Amino acid sequence: MPSSYRGRLAPSPTGFLHLGHARTFWTAQQRTIAAGGTLILRNEDLDPSRSRAEFVAAMLEDLRWFGFHWQEGPDCGGPFAPYSQSERHNSYRAGFDALRSRGGIYPCYCSRQDVVRALNAPHAGEDEPLYPGTCRTNSVARGSRPPNWRFRVPDGDAIEFEDGGFGKQRFIAGRDFGDFVIWRHDEAPSYQFAVVLDDAAMKVSEVVRGVDLLLSTARQLLLYRALGLDPPAFYHCPLMTNPAGARLAKRDAGASLRTLRRQGISPEAIRARQFFGVM
Repeated sequence: MPSSYRGRLAPSPTGFLHLGHARTFWTAQQRTIAAGGTLILRNEDLDPSRSRAEFVAAMLEDLRWFGFHWQEGPDCGGPFAPYSQSERHNSYRAGFDALRSRGGIYPCYCSRQDVVRALNAPHAGEDEPLYPGTCRTNSVARGSRPPNWRFRVPDGDAIEFEDGGFGKQRFIAGRDFGDFVIWRHDEAPSYQFAVVLDDAAMKVSEVVRGVDLLLSTARQLLLYRALGLDPPAFYHCPLMTNPAGARLAKRDAGASLRTLRRQGISPEAIRARQFFGVM
């Protein structure tokens, strides 16, 4: 009987893939193989200002070189095509309309700078700042720009889940994160919203990704609930760091798979290195 396990690789074509991507993706592939399941490649080219065609081509080439094998994806198709987010707008719009009809979202005219100023504190890191609720009860239009749309979190609710990599997790809505953007003023879905709809549509049974997205999982679980969808299991992986101790980023060119390949280092040698431990 075929396995129902469905895993996924979900890179963004905004730069070259690096060792951190490779290690997390390798974990996803190994877990899929162990379960006898299907591996999906999804091209997360949601941001048109940063996604580039040359990075899509490089992504496919570097993944194959490293030893990844997927059964569904933008290059080979599959039952849940298209597998590029830039081609899935109709699905996102239908999800947005469903949430809006249920009253779970509201228009917000605050800029990111407005939110940070209202908090009276600098925002650290890449996560969305805690929204102070300015437009939650009084979303009066300001200026001519269309609004962002925010998901109304149930303040005080505990979101708990068992993570396959980091164990029991617990976040409090309204304290650990606030109302978050699901639809941008430029008519594009947010990352949080798009991945929920995509993973549900593609019947992903387990999401393997970096530990920096644990808080995103709490937000996404609320979206699954609001949309009446069954969530997948989650398995978060440790992040790889550069010599300065910061997590690897696409700007760390020396750690890119493309650079290592040009240096003549084989995928087998990379996976055997001590710092690549889980390999």
